Amino acid sequence: MTVALIAGEGSLPEVIASRLAGTGEKPLVYAMRGGIDAFAASALEVIPLTGARIGGALRDMAQRGVKRVLLAGFVPKSLMYRPEAMDETAALFLASLAERDDHSLLGAVVALLEKQGIEVTGYRSLLGDLMARDGLIAGRPPTKAEEADAAYGVRIAGKVLPLSFGQSVIVSGRAVVAVEAMEGTDAAIARAGSLCRGGVVVKMMKPGQDERYDLPVVGLGTLRSMAKAGLSCLAIQAGWTITLDPDEFRQAAEDSGISVIGVDY
Repeated sequence: MTVALIAGEGSLPEVIASRLAGTGEKPLVYAMRGGIDAFAASALEVIPLTGARIGGALRDMAQRGVKRVLLAGFVPKSLMYRPEAMDETAALFLASLAERDDHSLLGAVVALLEKQGIEVTGYRSLLGDLMARDGLIAGRPPTKAEEADAAYGVRIAGKVLPLSFGQSVIVSGRAVVAVEAMEGTDAAIARAGSLCRGGVVVKMMKPGQDERYDLPVVGLGTLRSMAKAGLSCLAIQAGWTITLDPDEFRQAAEDSGISVIGVDY
């Protein structure tokens, strides 16, 4: 069966494509992003998608005999406010949704693909070695204050994440400084940095979330954003958060003095 990868921004789709190719199954990559040269060695072919051209992508998949699809990478939800970026299929699809939060949108996309006879599969099994473990992951050990903020942030995330508008909260002094919404984690970190220094970023997965898409991801960009904003600790959900470029990630945490820890609900 032909497998396809719908690739948003970030390096996660590149890692997934490379690992699929390593299993002898090069994917067709439908790229909702720039930087398509990154897939040159791992993709069967790269098909650029401009905006949310869902109808064209579905027709192309049918013609090419695609039977399985993986979804990975950041796609700005702000596309919903740009009608010029949509084709007729996308516009009708969006208009049909009663709710348009992150998981409603992604869940509806999955349902649309499955309606076309295309199986949506997860990628967690491909990335087992990149999943965060419990305890200290990188950098220095957390301070007592950071541990307390992380524990508080986990409790807050447990209340906020079911609302499906982001995966991260930023806490300082047992107070919520910022909550991630449509802008994404890095922008939320920058906003928190304008209000405090030394805060803790808590990034978790929505309880009961479909693991086939939108697993939490951190990488070098996360640490760079935190260092620029003056935030000191990153707490991520053990067993479910993907840590990209692990060797470089550990070195960056060490160099920046950021503590990275794996936590559980």
